[in-house]
Amino acid sequence: MLKNVLQEAVMAGAEQVVNYFNQAFEIKYKEGRNNLVTAADEASEKAIIEVIRKAYPDHHILTEESGDLPQNSDYKWIIDPIDGTINFAHGIPINCISIAIEYQSEIIMGVVYNPHMKELFFAEKGKGATLNGQPLKVSSETNALKSCLVTGFPYVYINTENGPLQVFERFIKEGVPVRRLGAAALDLCWVAAGRFDGFYEHKLEAWDSAAGYLIVEEAGGKVTDFNGDTFSPYQHRILATNGLIHEEMLKVINNK
Repeated sequence: MLKNVLQEAVMAGAEQVVNYFNQAFEIKYKEGRNNLVTAADEASEKAIIEVIRKAYPDHHILTEESGDLPQNSDYKWIIDPIDGTINFAHGIPINCISIAIEYQSEIIMGVVYNPHMKELFFAEKGKGATLNGQPLKVSSETNALKSCLVTGFPYVYINTENGPLQVFERFIKEGVPVRRLGAAALDLCWVAAGRFDGFYEHKLEAWDSAAGYLIVEEAGGKVTDFNGDTFSPYQHRILATNGLIHEEMLKVINNK
């Protein structure tokens, strides 16, 4: 039942995303000059919540646009109605809908769907990860300096010793190809699919990472914070890899 509702919800959001894509729509701004929210984000979120509320009116919901919609429930749905809104607003088809289900503080199920590429990534705790129903497996690369990595940058500059630009510079000085897709949930899923060997980012929110990090783990990868400790989607800093380059990436990130 949960899985069916999850997939119905993500498809309801996807219908709105596709309908609005490359159309004229209103754009609003949140904090920061480039932190956008569009009418499509709002329509997608509304459609997703309607599906969840119909099946589970008492479940807790956390969304990027509406914020926390608490209920007295062991279940929480964590929703990003469009991850990669800037891409979406510019007609770039690298964006997605991300929904995770948390039960008693543990992420148990997650789905990330890019409706433009028709790629649906799914994972259930302890049962593996799939792309359009086919099993996912992370890459087998063992050398971080020979890897293809992906990262993202926050809307507000972080001026710290091991900030985004400093870490990025360390990798590119070694000639490591570091990409930036602009959609963290897809970054994580592409690690799970073996397209990237590792992903790191300094400032994510729960709706960015909750589904994707489970998909990476269920595809055989490893996800931690920048200290190498257990990751929680309520932390901002994330490192997700195939597991084989994890320690080496931690050393570069922390300048060890």
